[in-house]
This record gives sequence, structure tokens and C-alpha cells, in this order.
Amino acid sequence: MEVKTSLLDNMIGVGDMVLLEPLSEDSFLENLRNRFDHNEIYTYIGSVVISMNPYRSLPIYTPDKVEEYRNRNFYELSPHIYALADEAYRSLRDQDKDQCILITGESGAGKTEASKLVMSYVAAVCGKGQEVNKVKEQLLQSNPVLEAFGNAKTVRNDNSSRFGKYMDIEFDFKGDPLGGVISNYLLEKSRVVKQPRGERNFHVFYQLLSGASDDTLKKLKLNRDLSKYNYLSLDSAAVNGLDDAANFRTVRNAMQIVGFMEDEVQSVLELVAAVLKLGNIEFKPESRCNGTDESRIKDKNDLKEMCELLGIEQSVLERAFSYRTVEAKLEKVSTTLNVAQAYYARDALAKNLYSRLFSWLVTRINESIKAQTKSRHKVMGVLDIYGFEIFEDNSFEQFIINYCNEKLQQIFIELTLREEQEEYVREGIEWTNIEYFNNAIICDLIENHQNGILAMLDEECLRPGTVTDETFLDKLNTICAEHQHFESRLSKNSKFLTDHSLPHNCFRIQHYAGKVLYRVEGFVDKNNDLLYRDLSQAMYKATHSLIKQLFPEGNPGKVNLKRPPTAGFQFKASVGTLMRNLQTKNPNYIRCIKPNDKKASHIFTESLVRHQARYLGLMENVRVRRAGYAFRQTYEPCLERYKMLCKRTWPHWRGPAREGVEVLMADLQVPADEFSYGRSKIFIRNPRTLFFLEERRRQCLQDLASLIQKIYRGWKCRSQFLLLKKSQIVVAAWYRRYAQQKKYQKIKSATTVVQSYTRGWQARKLLRELKYQKRCEEAVTTIAAFWHGTQVRREYRKFFRANAGKKIYEFTIQRIMQKYFLGLKSTMPSMSPIDKNWPARPYIFLDGVHTALRRIFHLWRCKKYRSQFTEEKKAVYEEKLEASEIFKDKKALYPSSVSQPFKGDYLEISKNPKYQKLNSAVDEKVLLADVVNKINRANGKGTARIFLLTKKSFVLADQKTGQVKASVPLPDLTSVSVSTQSDGFFALRLKEGSASAIKGDFLLSSEHLIEIITKIHRIGATAADREQLNIDISDEFLVQFKQDKVCVKFIEGAPKNGNSVSCKRKNNRLLEVSVPTSP
Repeated sequence: MEVKTSLLDNMIGVGDMVLLEPLSEDSFLENLRNRFDHNEIYTYIGSVVISMNPYRSLPIYTPDKVEEYRNRNFYELSPHIYALADEAYRSLRDQDKDQCILITGESGAGKTEASKLVMSYVAAVCGKGQEVNKVKEQLLQSNPVLEAFGNAKTVRNDNSSRFGKYMDIEFDFKGDPLGGVISNYLLEKSRVVKQPRGERNFHVFYQLLSGASDDTLKKLKLNRDLSKYNYLSLDSAAVNGLDDAANFRTVRNAMQIVGFMEDEVQSVLELVAAVLKLGNIEFKPESRCNGTDESRIKDKNDLKEMCELLGIEQSVLERAFSYRTVEAKLEKVSTTLNVAQAYYARDALAKNLYSRLFSWLVTRINESIKAQTKSRHKVMGVLDIYGFEIFEDNSFEQFIINYCNEKLQQIFIELTLREEQEEYVREGIEWTNIEYFNNAIICDLIENHQNGILAMLDEECLRPGTVTDETFLDKLNTICAEHQHFESRLSKNSKFLTDHSLPHNCFRIQHYAGKVLYRVEGFVDKNNDLLYRDLSQAMYKATHSLIKQLFPEGNPGKVNLKRPPTAGFQFKASVGTLMRNLQTKNPNYIRCIKPNDKKASHIFTESLVRHQARYLGLMENVRVRRAGYAFRQTYEPCLERYKMLCKRTWPHWRGPAREGVEVLMADLQVPADEFSYGRSKIFIRNPRTLFFLEERRRQCLQDLASLIQKIYRGWKCRSQFLLLKKSQIVVAAWYRRYAQQKKYQKIKSATTVVQSYTRGWQARKLLRELKYQKRCEEAVTTIAAFWHGTQVRREYRKFFRANAGKKIYEFTIQRIMQKYFLGLKSTMPSMSPIDKNWPARPYIFLDGVHTALRRIFHLWRCKKYRSQFTEEKKAVYEEKLEASEIFKDKKALYPSSVSQPFKGDYLEISKNPKYQKLNSAVDEKVLLADVVNKINRANGKGTARIFLLTKKSFVLADQKTGQVKASVPLPDLTSVSVSTQSDGFFALRLKEGSASAIKGDFLLSSEHLIEIITKIHRIGATAADREQLNIDISDEFLVQFKQDKVCVKFIEGAPKNGNSVSCKRKNNRLLEVSVPTSP
């Protein structure tokens, strides 16, 4: 069975103020302080929730908390806002009752956060599904958008709602959300143009400048510097704990989720930027010839940028700021505006532009979140509206706000009393009238159609002639002077003539929450909310997609000469509609209180809380609830809670719950006038009776706890004894088994030893017998063998002596050869072809075999080694082999070239950008590219040339410029001459009569002589259409230079320039090359 806690269990203070005893204002505040100090920020007054702002995060809003309060009775758990939200949601879902949740309190008390918590709880406990989740997300994400455009930082609250919001959330028959409708009331648009000291403009201006990208700001023609905009206050631009840039991204994301298109978001940002630009427009006076003053714009740059944003002709808007056109029935009169009037017109346009943009946003959100089905919906309304405001300087806005709170207080009293009366009637309890203060007289003072303050303000605004705030106050003094809740310095009641706390330009109203002093300055202008028609028409001419929707009255084709309704009239009508809406729903109240003015946690300012408790009427609310019965509870939970107080109902009552409660109350001898029986509930009149029951229950629980402890201790001791007894039996059984096992092991071990000795003796006896039998068999076999041998030798002696020598020789040779091959197998040399090791010859007669095997093994391992070659490596080795055939033992330079790999392209001509031009001049693949020295016949000195060899020709080119000096086809090359010494000189002999031989042969010098001549020789050898290239190796040969033949002679000697080879001309017919002697 599930154990449920109660509101009365483990309470800190009193969770429900209706049960507070004794009841006084001091005990009320002390209870609030006690609970606040222990982080209990919620307290009940019946079904009303008092919420204290903790100014910090508390771990009481987790998903586990949501599940804890889900589908639980209102008084079942400790006070929490989730309990009220769950009660309202279940009443809507299960009983088909439309609900409204009224959240009131002054600025900074936590109303906005409370509305978010209610909506998040409802979203968490209602149904799931893709479409339902989308609706819930859109409803929740509408809050960041409205907060950005409708909230601002004030001296009392960093996120103060400067508008009233009422949201109707619509549900289907299952309790799943279908959509919603938002209504807004009285946006504080005067904040757009002016903010009190220490406060900010609306959040969106700072979020846009801080969070928008540089590209976005460039498109909007804005600068991040806040000081460049007159409408933004700088003394409190930065707020601790408020990240404007991150909030801007949140707002953009929320607008996308709600359903705003990208072009709509851009249009909204353009209008916000236009408001900032509008504030920077300044005017200067200019005198006309007729003596009148008119205004002119000082710097037209901001006006130009604003017009570009909104698509308005600059001249049209400039004229609207300088002139005003008044239209009568048959004529138009145009007058100039002075500087003060121009500033008024500018600010009026900014306020109207922002206010209408905000209203459009609400309408646009409603289009996205409205329910798509047309069937009947269940509705839960959430009202988050400004609380009662009493400032040092109270103006028209505070008057309107306090009027709204008067109406809410009126409906609160009416609905609370009606709910009490309906419950008494429903339960069959006699109803007694409750005395309370009815604030209808104050509401009548404000809203009366004839003599109400709002009606007189409208009348004063509409009458012809000079209208000022002073004439409005005079009218109030004339008509409202006798009203008991109205006071002024000039009232006919003489008692106020000496009241110096009441200035001449003020009046005072005795509200339900206390007296409030209002300064009449600005009442007429704020009520008129006048926007010149010229500005409306200028706005209507804009090409911007949104502006025309915001200023429909500017349409010249639909000119309405009627004066637009005043702000007071519009607000009064909105409040009336709201009140009628609330009266059709079941109310749920959340009263928000802020504990201090410092926005700090753990501080409880008693005077401030006392003031809020008074104007919220909390004490009066408690008295209304206690005027009838302080506590009521259904019979089932009442019997379940108190059944242990009576022997007849404990532990189980078998009959109806009401009869059980009657037996219980009779047994406890509770006076009959202290309680009454309803149809489904018991009603307890005095909290003392409830506390008496709780005290008896506490004592009984202590007795029951002692009994339970006694029984538990006895059970625990018996269980312990039985466990010890059972353990002793188990231990004894295990020990006996262990002893028997040890005894058995000893016997088994002894038996095994005896058996082993017996088996050993038998085995030894058998062994002796077998050995004797075997020796006998061996002796017989040996004797038989010797005898058979003797017999055979006697018979075959003559044959054996004739062939014995040959058989012995063959056998000996066979054994020697076998031993030789086995020895050779174990001493084989490595697989390297250059390994010259080979095992020594053991016998002279094996000399031929030994040499043949060495040659065969060498050929085999060479073949194995060659099989590992790639084609490229095979070609390199073939070139090396050919070089060996040409130069080995013929050219002294050859041994030093053996270890050097033939690289071919030493210049990397295809990769080097320096030789790109030369590479493109050669059509075929370059087989060799190197730098050689071309020997000059005149002096024997060399000139550096690039030598390129392809399959068809060789090319000589200039090393610096890459210019081709000579290109010789290989068929024109007849022979190559080199010396026998270690020099790099070689002569390329050309075919006589060929085109290449005009300038004669080429005498060249290269470090890679061996590779060059080898490659030339290989090309000639592989070509089928050419003769074999002749290679002449001699220390003296002739070279043809043009028409003359020159002898090149190589000699050994000590060179003059170190160890290098030198060439010197001896005469016209002789070149002498001196080659250093090899060491």
C-alpha cells in the first residue's frame, strides 16, 4: 500500500494560513519569514498560493518534482505551485471546467517566472506525440519573443514585464494542448522614448546591438556602440547575469520555432532599427518672415537611413515633422510645428511604431499557435499582469494599472465568496453571510460612465477650447469632491485644505491596497495618445511590407475624421472583456511577493512584505476563508489519517467512510458546534480542533511506534536465536562430516601402502622370471646363430675368397660418398653470388666432382638471385654487364665506376623548371642528362654543356640558357674514342659527309664517361637498322675539327692543378692530356 504524506506532516511553520493560530498580521508575517528562511517559498491560503521570490535557483522544479505532484490531491503534499497547476489541469481534463490562473504581485515579485512554471508543468504532464510536442514547444517559445519586446530592466526587477499578458491555452477532450490565444494589455510605450534613472529600454534594443552579426547590423545601418542612440539609457545598459547576445540568439530561435518566416524576422528587426534611428533625429528652430517659428532637422543622415530602411521618401517624412494638417469637413488647414511640437511628433511616432509592432507580434504569434480544429475546446487561461504600483511619482500608467488591480480584487472577492457558497450549498452546509470590504465603490469612482474619473478624462480630452491637466483636475475637484475615497488639495471637504502632503497638482485615491497620490501632469496627453495624421499618411506611403499594416488610418482613400478612441477608453474596454472572460472560468490564484528591494537572496524585509500583504488583501483573504469553516476534507482521507484514535475504527473500518468519521468524532468527544458533516466532506470550524486531532494523532503514532519497536525487537531477537541454532546444527554436521572424511582418508592411505608393497613384490618376482626366460632364449639363439654360421662358412668358403676384395671396395666407396654428400649438406655456403667460400675437398679422387658441384651451385644461386630482379633493376645490371664487357681491363677508370649506380637523368630535367624549355624541345624520352665539358681545340679548355641522350640522337645545349647548340642523330655517329687511363675524355666520331659532321667531331669530358658510352653502345646494339658502334680504346687517337685532324695524346704525369686532368695545346695538330698517376 502506498504511504502518502500530508500538508500537515513535517511542516515548517504553517503551510496553510487558514490554520494559523492565533491569526494576526504579525503572526502572518512571522510564519512567512519562518518558511522563507527554510527555503519554503510557497504557502497556501486555502486554494490560493502565496509565492515568495527567492532571487536564486532552488532544486524544487526538477522532473522528479513534476512526477511527485502529478495526479495528487491539492493538500496531499507540501505547498507548491505545481500543486495548483495540477489541480487546475485535472479539473479541466476530468471535470470539463474551464480554468484561469490569476498571477498578481508587484514588479519583481516573480509573476513572469510563475507563469512559466505553470506552463512548463502543464506541458510536462499532458500527452505526448509529434503534433502535441510541436504545439507545446510553440506555446513555451512564445514567452522569449514577448519578453524581448515587452520586458525591460527596472530599479525593482531586471526582467520586468511592461505589459499585461493573458494567454488562453486550448485543450482537447483528452487534455492535450491544441493551441492558444494571447491578449496583451497596456504596453508601457512611453519607455521607448524615455526611461527613469537606473532603468533600461526594452530588452530587444540591447539584444539586437549586442547579439546580431556584423553583416546584419550593416544591413540595418546600426552601430554596436549604445552611446550613439538617444533612446537608450547608458547608466544601466549592462545588467549582471543578463547576456544580451545569448538572449538575442534565443529570441531568433524562438521566433523560428513559433513560425516566423525569415523575411518577417528581418522586417521586425528593420522596424526596431528604425525606432533607434528615429530617436537620433534632432530639430533646430528657424524663424519665418511672418514671425512664427518652425522646426528644421539638424542632421538628415539618420533620417535618410531610416527612410531607406522603411522605404519612405525622405521629403515626405521631413515635411510631416515640420507641418501639421488639420482637416475639417470642407477644408484643410496646415500649420507649422515648432521645435517642441516636432520633438513631440517624433516621440509620438516612435511610441506608436513600437506599440503597433508589439501588437502585430502578438497577432502573428496567435496565428501560429491558434487551434486548427473548430470543435469545442477546454480552456486554461494564465493571467500575468502588473501588480499594484505605488511609486514616489505616480502618473497615468500607474492609475490605469491600479484600476486593473481594483477590478481583479473585486472579481477575486466575488469568485472566492461564490466558491465558498457553492461548496457549502453542494455539501448541504448552512451558509452564513461574510462581512468583507467591497471595493466596488472604488471601481465605480474610476469607471462610472458619467461621473467616473476615466469618463471625465475622456470628456476633457474631447471638449473644444484650451485643455490642460489643470482643467482636468479642476473638473475632478468639482465632481468627485464629496466622494469618500477621493482627496485633493482643492476639495470642497475643508479637512484637506491644511494637508500639506497633498500638492496642488495632485489627487489621491483610497484604493483597497492603500492611498495612492497621482500627479495629473501628462494625464491628458497620455490619454489622447495623439499621432498627427501627416505622420500616419507618411508611414502608409512606405514600401516596407509591414508598415502599411501598422498604419491603416494613413490610407488617403479611407480618411476618417472621427477622433480615435482614447487610451483610457481602450484599456477600460479591454479590462471589461477580461473580467467577463474570467467570470466564465474557475479561478486559481497565485499571489507573488518580493521579500526585499535589493534583489538578494536570504533577505526578508518585514516592512516591504507587510506593505504587499496589505495591498494584496491577504489577511482579508484568510478571514474570508475562516469566516465559515477553516478546514474541510473528504471522509476517506480523514478516516485514513485519524482512524488510529478510535479502537472501533482501528486498524480497519468495514463500513462507509462517513459513518467511520462519525464514530471517530463521537469517541473523541469533539463538541458538535466545532464541525459539520457535508455530503462528501467533514467541515471543521476552528483550527484548534484540527490541531487537537493532530496532537492526538501524534501521541498515538508515538505509542504505535513504541509497540512496533517492541514487536520488532522481539522478532529480531527470536530470529537471531533461531539463526544461531540453525547455524550450530550446520556447523556440527559439517564437523562430523570432516572427521569421518579424515578417518576414511587414513584408512585409504594405509590400504594403498599395503597394496603397493604387495604389487611391488609380485612385479619383482615376475620380472626375475621374465629376465631368466629371456637370457635362456638369447643363449639358445646365439648358439644357433654360431652353429648356422659355422655351417655356412664351411660350405661357401671357396666362393667368398674369390669376390671379397671387390665387394669391400665398392662398399667402402659407397660409404665415403654418402659421408661426403651428408657433410656437404651441412657446410653449404650462403646464397650470396659474391660469396666465394666452398667446403674443402676431403679426398683427392673427389676433385672433379667437387669442382663440378661448386660450379653448379654457383650457377643455381645466381639464377635464384636474378629471379628477384625487377625489370628496372635487370636493365641496370645489363648495362653494368655491358660496361664490363667493354671496359674491363681496358680502361683504368672502370673499377671506380662499378660501385656507382647508373642514374641516367642527373639533372632531373623533367622536374626542374629551369630546364622546362629544353625538355619541351626534345621530342623523345631522355635516357641520360648530364653536364659535360666540350674541349676547345684552340686552347684545350673546356666549356660546360648539357648532354642529352635519347634513342635517336644526342643533344648539346648551353648550361645557362638551355639553348640547343648541337643535335646529332645517332646514325651519324660512327665510333667513340677513349683512353686507357682514368680520365673522363672521349671523342664522338661522326660519319664523314653527314650534315652533323660539318663542324667536325666532338671532344668531351665527363665524370660519367663509362655510363654515357655504355648507353650509346646499347642503343646502337639494339637498333636493327644500324651498324655496331665501334669503341676505340687507345692513348692516342685522331679527332676531326672542321677540315683539320688533331691528334689527342694522353700521358701520365704530375698535373699542375691538384689531382685533376689537364688538357694543353702543343701545336696545331696536337692536344696533350695529362692524367695524374694512380696511387
